[in-house]
Amino acid sequence: MPTTTAPKLISGNANRPLATAVARRMSLHRGVNVGLVDARVERFNDQEIFVEVYENVRGEDMFIIQPTSNPANDNLMELLIIADALRRSSAARITAVIPYFGYARQDRRTKARTPISAKLVANLIAEAGIERVLTLDLHATQIQGFFDIPVDNLYASPVFALDIEHEFKGRMDEIMVVSPDVGGVARARELAKRINAPLSIVDKRREKPGEIAEMTVIGDVSGKTCIIVDDMVDTAGTLCKAAEVLMENGAKEVHSYITHGVMSGPAVDRVSKSVMKSLVITDSIEPTAAVKGAENIRIVPTAPMFAQAILNTWNGTSVSSLFDVDTLGPIYEGTYTP
Repeated sequence: MPTTTAPKLISGNANRPLATAVARRMSLHRGVNVGLVDARVERFNDQEIFVEVYENVRGEDMFIIQPTSNPANDNLMELLIIADALRRSSAARITAVIPYFGYARQDRRTKARTPISAKLVANLIAEAGIERVLTLDLHATQIQGFFDIPVDNLYASPVFALDIEHEFKGRMDEIMVVSPDVGGVARARELAKRINAPLSIVDKRREKPGEIAEMTVIGDVSGKTCIIVDDMVDTAGTLCKAAEVLMENGAKEVHSYITHGVMSGPAVDRVSKSVMKSLVITDSIEPTAAVKGAENIRIVPTAPMFAQAILNTWNGTSVSSLFDVDTLGPIYEGTYTP
């Protein structure tokens, strides 16, 4: 018979601080100590990944906390191998908590003879024995349809709304939410609706991949405090260029709220030197020392939201209730005081 009495957490090496923070938050919620399952995730000399779980997990409801961020392939393999170890150890159910879902940008064939890697990764996850996925701000929401298992896609916009109302208290009438491209309008509109702010769009035209020929602002941003909203920032080239164009069009200030801080290559240096007053990212990807040291980059915690989502998944209650600021408000009470 299953012996599940509480959800159990296990983590790879991708973002241990987040996993530890989630366990700490769950301990506060339940009033009992929730720790990470004792395990080792190591590499042989040829970089083969080896996993050994030291605790009994038979009949347990297991949650693997592992974003598939850089190095994407290593972290993905860690996730799959941990899942296989748990499945072969007779875990009752395995849920993958993937704060950042790598390969999400390869969600369609843009040219002939190219892969749809997001679908391939979805297949790998399901075949590894994972029965449910919990993630945050998928690059394209239709990726949920690539899975033949349940996928709960959380949104950062309710947390961002709390942060904006806290940081810009008394100035909310100046706020203008901006989508950095036409494809992100739905995401920006969602946040704009939450904070009752107008919406603008930066339309970009590319002559060739990776090179932006022209940017046009759709909407009047004169005298506005502009907030750019997107799901990820990689090299930050487009983001910094969009901030410049907004300032040239009369914006008072430019801030950015981006869910996943990939921050590769020259990203930190570009953001530090840009006209943006602040870049706010979540800790879905473990921030580097450079990101932590940048004066105009701030990190919003996701552990309270993930901890509650895991508890709701475990006890069979609504996960979509976390899309509501009224639900998230009490969860983030220690972070954003009224």
